[in-house]
Amino acid sequence: MVKLTKIYTRGGDAGQTSLGDGTRVAKHSARPTAYGTVDEANAAIGIARLTAVADGGDETDAMLARIQNDLFDLGADLCTPEEDNPKYPPLRITAEQVARLEAEIDAMNAELAPLNSFILPGGKPTAAHLHLARTIARRAEREITLAATQEPIGAEVVKYMNRLSDHLFVLARWVNDRGATDVLWVPGANR
Repeated sequence: MVKLTKIYTRGGDAGQTSLGDGTRVAKHSARPTAYGTVDEANAAIGIARLTAVADGGDETDAMLARIQNDLFDLGADLCTPEEDNPKYPPLRITAEQVARLEAEIDAMNAELAPLNSFILPGGKPTAAHLHLARTIARRAEREITLAATQEPIGAEVVKYMNRLSDHLFVLARWVNDRGATDVLWVPGANR
């Protein structure tokens, strides 16, 4: 478990931050940018949880709580560069975490009617917050794949973020009365 006794260190005052292995890098470099956006997605999910029980029940909140914890695991994975035979093996995202997202997506999607249009973010408050979290997760995924062009990033990290945005999309529909209160796009409606 992490124990934080001091919140500010002044270590980043010159625009650098420490990675999990102690390496100092610019705060704007690809890896910190990626895990910073993962943290932003996590915060947006936290906002969605404020209304989750009212809109979707305890099951929605439980899924989001697991995802929030996974996102901290994913941030820990991202902040520690890949290394052969590390002295202390770092926390890494696993195939099982990705598989859990897939199973939840499949279970929720089985209760939804097929889409006949694209969906506009909205409906119930939780669904709207989940759509916002989904777009942030997609941005995090883009930043992670960009970082992966510059240095090794675990394959399960990329898979997890790809499934997460799908999960948040399906969960938003599921919360919207199993899709009945989705807000559908009507092409050219305001011409």
